[in-house]
Amino acid sequence: MFDAELRDELLRRMERDQAVRTAAPIGEPLSRELDQEWDAVDTGNTAFLKRVIAERGWPGRDMVGEEAAHAAWVLAQHADQDPEFQRGCLPLLKAAVDAGQVTPSEWAYLLDRVCVAEGRSQVYGTQYWTQNGVFGPRPIEDPDRLDERCAEVGLAPQADYDRTMRELYE
Repeated sequence: MFDAELRDELLRRMERDQAVRTAAPIGEPLSRELDQEWDAVDTGNTAFLKRVIAERGWPGRDMVGEEAAHAAWVLAQHADQDPEFQRGCLPLLKAAVDAGQVTPSEWAYLLDRVCVAEGRSQVYGTQYWTQNGVFGPRPIEDPDRLDERCAEVGLAPQADYDRTMRELYE
């Protein structure tokens, strides 16, 4: 059943999430104030999404609409301070993908995020970092089949994604 109130709250929370992230200067350390705000936003959003999931299940398209379903994924994707919660979202997202409630690419992004948090190679190459002054993707499992895997979940070929990431963050 569609829930307009939940939709509005998810969209409001995603807007704040994105505002704090876009306020961060690329390539520079966060100010103490911005770091604290970023942490507060992520902590609050994670607690909120945990409550929603416990009470209603994963908020997919039928429940909150396309944009707010994406917002729920954004909140999970940015719940880095709670990797156990992120890991627990993976089967929920996979079931939502299978039910046509979220996009497969959103599940792929979260899977990569969880893999990186666990110190494993990522599957789809979505997670980047700067190491020793060099910007690039974190380690990728079976890189020879990467584009094939990306196509299966609706992601762009790695060369295209890499170009976009470098345009945005280098």
